[in-house]
Amino acid sequence: MKRRTLVIGASLNPNKYSNIAIKRLIDSKVETFAIGLREGTVGNVIIETEKKYFTNIDTVTLYLNPERQKKYYDYILSLQPNRVIFNPGTENEEFINLLKENGIESEIACTLVLLSTRQY
Repeated sequence: MKRRTLVIGASLNPNKYSNIAIKRLIDSKVETFAIGLREGTVGNVIIETEKKYFTNIDTVTLYLNPERQKKYYDYILSLQPNRVIFNPGTENEEFINLLKENGIESEIACTLVLLSTRQY
């Protein structure tokens, strides 16, 4: 497996981008974990509903609007990922600045595009 990725804002709905991203991450052999509102599985990935502590997370990819991200600030910082991807509609200057202050890279990008262009 390649880098470990945590999808926050994961959905069981196959039409949602977070769900599609989980499937594409799996297809790209990226070890994937997920947190969402409802428990379930997407492929072989279990969607957790609690802020479970995952070790060695390289990337956190967000599918939450900026207001809903606030309750995850401390949690994400505690994971010490190398980067956080802000997918379209999740851009959040406040959190980007907080990440920067803590030495964590942020990227305003689309996980699906990064995967399809092999830039992930």
